[in-house]
Amino acid sequence: MSADGLAETRGSLWSSVASLFATSGTLVCCAIPALLVALGAGAALSSLVAVFPQVVWLSEHKLGLFVFAGLMLGASGVLQWRNRTAPCPTDPALRQGCLRTRKLAARVYGVSVVFYLVGGWFAFVMPLVG
Repeated sequence: MSADGLAETRGSLWSSVASLFATSGTLVCCAIPALLVALGAGAALSSLVAVFPQVVWLSEHKLGLFVFAGLMLGASGVLQWRNRTAPCPTDPALRQGCLRTRKLAARVYGVSVVFYLVGGWFAFVMPLVG
């Protein structure tokens, strides 16, 4: 395997991790507060905001947060797609590491997409429904 192939695999993993952090913000801004209110845990929400006042700032800037997270997901998805058929080393141990990294990157990306969709549901769809 060339150094470029290994770098692509690592780049794909790191982009997936970055998109996971970006989309986690969508949960913090929108899904968790909505879930707490829906469960009747308004006091827990007020305690959360008292401890982490940044939650209010994230909620006020949710459109920018979702645009940024969507761009990160898009970039990560492109890297995932490009890396899907990248060659792995012929050495058995290195090959297994390459395949494990590729699978881990795909799983992290999948979790990121779920976070993004859940956050989007609570931020933009639930206010229209409820």
